[in-house]
Amino acid sequence: MTGRKGTEKIITLGACLGISLMLSYLDSLIPIPIGVPGLKIGLTNLVVILMLYRESLADTVSVSLVRILLSGILFGNPFSIIYSLAGGLLSLFVMFGLKKCGLFRLITISMAGGMTHNLGQMIMAVIVMQSPGLYFYFPVLSLGGMAAGFVIGITGHEVLRRLPAEKGVFYQ
Repeated sequence: MTGRKGTEKIITLGACLGISLMLSYLDSLIPIPIGVPGLKIGLTNLVVILMLYRESLADTVSVSLVRILLSGILFGNPFSIIYSLAGGLLSLFVMFGLKKCGLFRLITISMAGGMTHNLGQMIMAVIVMQSPGLYFYFPVLSLGGMAAGFVIGITGHEVLRRLPAEKGVFYQ
């Protein structure tokens, strides 16, 4: 990776990481007033969706991993890193697979991402806490994840419509 293209890629990935960290922090500040512990909007998923449609899978995974580690260190704890890794990676690969098969629209893919993020975290919580009873909480989390994914999907669709057509460019 040399020259202008290499520099543009580094700038793009750095901007994606910075934006995702800011959104992660903002997400941690927004209370969800319906009394469901662990439910968040998932603002960072907006960056994941944009990267899935504009960057390579490897770049998307790299930015996601670094963001999860940094936000866990800055705003969370070791358990938040473990849960975020489980949810974030499952969600990312499910969304990538759904996008790759070409049968689903961005909003549906984002909704599936929200739901599978919660599923990944739920599976990890059951493993860590050794409590299969936690699965009874999944229907509530899955509805919340799909609702958040719907909002993020609409937002992602609108952002992508307004970006320049060139792949790999988030700025003009």
